[in-house]
Amino acid sequence: MAPRKRLTRWLHLGHRWLGIAAGLFVATWLLSGPVMLFVGFPALTEAERLAALPPLAVEAVRLGPQEALARAGLTAFPERVTLTMRGAVPVYRLGLPDGSVRALSAVTGEPVAPLTAAAALALARRHPAAGAVRDLGRVRRDQWTVTARYNALRPFRRVALGDAAGTELYLSEATGELALDTTRRERVWNWLGAVPHWLYLTPLRARAALWREAVLWVSGLALAATASGWAIGLLRLRRGRPTPYRGWRAWHHLAGVAGGLALTSFLLSGWLSVNPNRWFGPRMPDAAALARYAGPAAGFPIAREALAAAPPGTVELRFGFLGGAPRILAAGPAGVRPCCGTAVSEEAIRAAARHLVPGAGLAAVERVAAPDAYWSDRGGAPRLPVLRLVLDDPAETWIHADPATGEILGRLDRSGRAQRWLFDALHTLDVGPLLRHPPLRRGVIAALCGLGLIVATSGVVLGGRRLRAVWRRRA
Repeated sequence: MAPRKRLTRWLHLGHRWLGIAAGLFVATWLLSGPVMLFVGFPALTEAERLAALPPLAVEAVRLGPQEALARAGLTAFPERVTLTMRGAVPVYRLGLPDGSVRALSAVTGEPVAPLTAAAALALARRHPAAGAVRDLGRVRRDQWTVTARYNALRPFRRVALGDAAGTELYLSEATGELALDTTRRERVWNWLGAVPHWLYLTPLRARAALWREAVLWVSGLALAATASGWAIGLLRLRRGRPTPYRGWRAWHHLAGVAGGLALTSFLLSGWLSVNPNRWFGPRMPDAAALARYAGPAAGFPIAREALAAAPPGTVELRFGFLGGAPRILAAGPAGVRPCCGTAVSEEAIRAAARHLVPGAGLAAVERVAAPDAYWSDRGGAPRLPVLRLVLDDPAETWIHADPATGEILGRLDRSGRAQRWLFDALHTLDVGPLLRHPPLRRGVIAALCGLGLIVATSGVVLGGRRLRAVWRRRA
């Protein structure tokens, strides 16, 4: 057999059996993908979290932040220190370097008691959407809290608000804080959307390393099947009559030629989204970089009395440092702003940014006033304006920071900017006019998924016929 014929034969055999192995997965992804355009995976947004918090009773606070740290037995300033209400009591929540969270009363300095069912119901009744509140029991891990990001707050008390949306809250037993909310619409549609699309079955997703390997292998096989099929389809095109096949084979061939490039790009970008071989850098600076940005912090020098200057309606105070200077941020109806005698300047942000990466300087600073290719949000308008801090480190890192608060909002190095095009542009079509017109983008994605579904469905039918034929021959 000539080398070209041998190669073509192996291409056909590879496509056939890879398609049989991965065809149902591809069909499932193409059906679930459009659902995700309209209903995302349940998540507690910052706006939802702040809206659920009652106004902070600053007058009830008896301990300043430094006194709270001393009562907790901490000598170093934690990664996160916030002051919010837990029912009628103001509470400090301390995020520690090991990922755990400790909560203590801002009145007595004592650790808060674990959240009971009755206490969870009392907290839920304060929620703006509360109706006939109902306790749904204790949850350590379920379908919506499966990922490691919730580990520090487990276990949860799950409470139904009894509102028209069927909202359920997940309240941390350890700290009492709201970790997640879900609605009936999200819970139902995600079984047809994100759960099958991401292979987010709880027993699998709870084992992060196993889940990652499974997604890489399954999507990799699907990618090989699709790419080989597209190549075969182009080779089989004929003049006059475009396809030598009939029936399901003709549908598979012609739809594969028309949609093969889009389907291959969807699968390639989906495979890359799991970050094979850790090619892409993190989207946020690590703890060490954030500590350098904050600067030296032996103790928090601002006394309790200064907290009285928090703006009316404040629901949360955040304590930290920027370049070694203490900073208090007040979150409330007017947004997040410095308060209580502290201030943030662009010069201070620039100076602190020079310490993010050892040995790296600040090459440029750009004020981004409108969404662009590297600062956008599919779910709505991103926070604007932001400062784009360009570092001259080997990774060519960009840091996005809020000029009003100094908070770091994101990190993009050279690999992250490549991922923006290899995933966002290819998988979700966040590019050009489609990025600026979400309905058009959703329509194009749905049309391409429909074309790909013809390819996948016809492939599953043909694969089933092949398997039946093999079974009959062996029988």
